[in-house]
Amino acid sequence: MHMRHVPGFRRDRARGEREFMYAIIETGGKQYRVKEGDVLRVEKLPSEPGETVEFEKVLLVHDGDAVKVGNPMLSDVRVSAKVLAQGKSRKILVFKYKPKKNYRKRYGHRQPYTEIQIERIEV
Repeated sequence: MHMRHVPGFRRDRARGEREFMYAIIETGGKQYRVKEGDVLRVEKLPSEPGETVEFEKVLLVHDGDAVKVGNPMLSDVRVSAKVLAQGKSRKILVFKYKPKKNYRKRYGHRQPYTEIQIERIEV
């Protein structure tokens, strides 16, 4: 049986390794599953590279043994991250068109983002 195809199966657990502490945070209207050391791109934050950002909207924390779920948020948990860079993602082209009316509009959009690295999950 290929373990790769079993939904919800984690390889590290199959090898007997201890599962990492992780949290689910909310920022920019999206939710992210993060663990210490993760590098991810989130919606633009008003911070400069090198600064530390704290996320207080933590929905869930798993510390290897127990799972804490907020209702809707956990008040005593903080996730801190270091801002690595500010940037813009790849350009997407938007083309509007109405048939038989000679209406065509084309423009591009580059979504701004903030690249962060998760430093600490404080329970």
